[in-house]
Order: sequence, then structure tokens, then C-alpha cells
Amino acid sequence: MDFAASLNLVAPEIILSVTALVLLLAAAWLGDRSSRVLSYLAIAALAVCAVLVAPAVCGGFTGPDAIAFGGQLKVDAFAAFSKLLIYAAAGAVLIVSPAYFERLGAMRAEYPVLIVLAVVGMSIMVSASDLLALYVGLELNSLAAYVLAAFLRTDGRSAEAGLKYFVLGALASGILLFGMSLTYGFTGTTGFEGIRTAVSGGLSMGALFGLIFVLAGLAFKISAVPFHMWTPDVYEGAPTPVTAFFASAPKVAALALTMRVALDAFGTQAVAWQQIVIFAALASIVFGAFGAIGQSNIKRLLAYSSINNVGFLLIGLAAGTQQGASAMLVYLVIYVAMTVGGFVAVLMMKDADGNPLEAISDLSGLSRTRPVIALCLAAVMFSLAGIPPLFGFWGKFVVFQAAVDAGMVALAAIGIAASVIGAFYYLKIVKIMYFDEPADTVKGTSDWAHWALLIVAALFVSPLGYLLTKCLGSLADKAAAALFFAA
Repeated sequence: MDFAASLNLVAPEIILSVTALVLLLAAAWLGDRSSRVLSYLAIAALAVCAVLVAPAVCGGFTGPDAIAFGGQLKVDAFAAFSKLLIYAAAGAVLIVSPAYFERLGAMRAEYPVLIVLAVVGMSIMVSASDLLALYVGLELNSLAAYVLAAFLRTDGRSAEAGLKYFVLGALASGILLFGMSLTYGFTGTTGFEGIRTAVSGGLSMGALFGLIFVLAGLAFKISAVPFHMWTPDVYEGAPTPVTAFFASAPKVAALALTMRVALDAFGTQAVAWQQIVIFAALASIVFGAFGAIGQSNIKRLLAYSSINNVGFLLIGLAAGTQQGASAMLVYLVIYVAMTVGGFVAVLMMKDADGNPLEAISDLSGLSRTRPVIALCLAAVMFSLAGIPPLFGFWGKFVVFQAAVDAGMVALAAIGIAASVIGAFYYLKIVKIMYFDEPADTVKGTSDWAHWALLIVAALFVSPLGYLLTKCLGSLADKAAAALFFAA
């Protein structure tokens, strides 16, 4: 494939990179007063990129024509599916961010620039078919994320979150790099196709250690146990819109990248990594469920909820099949909707002066003081718990079904039993909103964008979401098929 064709395949990344540079110049010239306009321009760029990648998903684009820059990137239907989710999550965050930061007097023109640069990194991550491209994309995303976590420069919690994220992220990056060097040393290549060929006859001890270290580095990015330690503190300390961003878009990118590494590069040696993934899945489900029970801060609770949901997603990866990959993608779509809905509801928790409220006790009796917010948040909580007929149940169902069909009945059974534990703290939130005496602290008003996103998310996770199962399943199947094309 010639250079021009490769450039055509990465047109969305080029558009976003140019957008980030233009927005950076505009931010320097116009100052912070332009931040809202720059956010809208960033959203427009994301929308254009979504239009560009959508045909690849619908058409199941894959094969040699999807390979760019000599095998560095694979811009197939799987990558396009993941990019659509990333663009949607980033766009939603950009919509609700200005009101939050302006209320605190902390909106900066560089905020949308950082979001766009992070999205460029995530786009490279989900398309990476070489360890070098993987690392470039991951670090571009991470460097922007470190700054975003510490974006509230006058807030000690935000600065602490940024520092913790940076230090632990550097450690994870070192672990990942060590695994990549071992993989290269024992396979003789950094390309996923070459690695797959090199290990098809069996994994040497060195290559096995390389795989373990690579998966450990990626486990940090997806907040999987035992590399989850940064998640509750960073989620609580970072500004709420940034926390919503961390819990959605980067999570999609990191999970998609993990799927590509495991199923593409090491797909012929699934037995070598399945035990690791199974342990991480079950540990994340159990630890996320128990860790959330005693929380008094809603953002920390959602952090443990994120760890818990990663566990369910990894059950689909543990299956090691195309059906499992498709189930993961379906779950990811529903998870992003639930996450965005949950954090938008948190953003709408404000006192009469517009100050953000994060204590779970502030939700007491919310159904009587702010019934619409309470109803939408209850729908999100029931959906996160996987209680039918909410759409979140379907996400868990397809993942468990994939595990059963792959012969992992015990894994599915343990996952189902552990999901009951998680239901406790989700139902606790609903109980506080509907049965406790009103705290009457949530009095602040929200703009139409918050209401629109909250209602759309609530409708998506409601039983109406089942109307999309056929379409969503078909797109996920096409994306998963592209991931297994070379297998």
C-alpha cells in the first residue's frame, strides 16, 4: 500500500491533530474567553471524524486494504467501532465541561486541546498493530490525561490526583516497555502479525514473561485488579468532567488495545494468557463490588463500579472467541452510556450557590425534591447492577453467554454470583434517593445540555435500549470479525 493510501486511512487522526494545533494557536491568541467556542469546535471535529469512520464499521472493513504504514496501524472495522465510542464519549464530556469549570472560574482554553490530543492518542491505540505504534498512542493519551487530572490548579485534591496518576502511570509505562522489549527480544519483531507467527509454534519462557509484563502494563490502563490502586483516588480528586472522561473514552481505548494484543498478537497462544485474564476478571468483579460498599463519596463509588465492570468485560476476553469479542463490544457501548449518564447526574448535584456536591448522603430523598434526576440516576444504577429489564442486563448476558459457549461455565457462574454483591451498593443509592428523608441540598439548576445527555442516557439504558440489540449486535459482530481476520 502506498503512502497516499495510508494517509487516507488515517484521515480522522490527521483532522484531529490539525484541529488540536489550530485550537492551541487560537487559545494562545484569544485567551480563556474563547474556551467555550473552542470546545464546540472540538466537538464539530469529533463529529466529522465519526462520519468518516462510520462506513468502515457498517461495511465490516478489514483485510490488506485496512493496513497502513507498512503494518504499523490496522484501520479496520474493529478500530472504527472503538473510535466511534471514543468520539461519542469525548464529545459528551466536552458538552458538559464548560458549565462546570466556568462556575468554578477555572475554565481554560487549553482544556479542549488536551481532550482532542488524548483522543488522537486513543485513536492510534485502537488501530495499533505494532508495539511501537501502541506505545506512541498510549503515551500521547497518558500525557494529556496527567494534565487533565490536575486541571484545577488551586484544588489540592486535583493536584494530588494528577501526581498520583503520573507516578503510577510512569511505573505502568516502564512495566509495559520492559514487556515489549522482552517480546521483541524473543520474537524478533514488534509487529503483531510477526509476533503471532513467531509464537504460533509455542511460547518460549522469555516471550511468556514479555506477554505477562505487557498485560500488566495494560491492566493499569483498564483499572483491572491488582493494578487498580490509582483509580478511586484519581476519580475522586480529578474534576468531575475529567473523571467522566477517564471512566469512558480511555477505558474503551485501553480495553480495545488489550483485545488486539491478546487476540491478534498472541491469539494463537490463548492458553498462555487466559488464566491471567480470568484471575483479573474475577478479582476485579469481587474487589470492585466489596470496595464500593463502604464508600460515602459518589465519585469513589463510581470508581469501584468501573473496576467491577472491567471484570465483567474481561470475562468476554477470557473466552478467547469471536463471540466473546463481540460481546465485549456490545457491553462497552452500554457501559459508556451508563457511565456518561451517571457522571452527568453527579454534575447536576449542586447546592443553591452552584457548588458541586459529591456525598452520597446529599442524594437523600432526591426523588421528592428533584424527581427527574432521581429517576434517571435510578435507571442508570439499576442498569449498572444488571437488573432486567434495564439494558445493562443485556451487556452482562451476552458476556456470560460467550463464556458458557466457550466452555467456561464455572467462570460464568462465579461472575453471575459475584454480580449479586455489586447489586447491593447500586440498590443502596436507589434506596437513599427514594426512601430516606430529603436532605434538600441539591438545589442548583443545570443547562439544557446536561438534561439532554442525562435523558438520552437514561432512555438508552432503559428497556427501550433492547430495540437496538439487533443493530448493535450486527455492528459488534462485524467489528469482532475484523479482529479475527488474520487468525
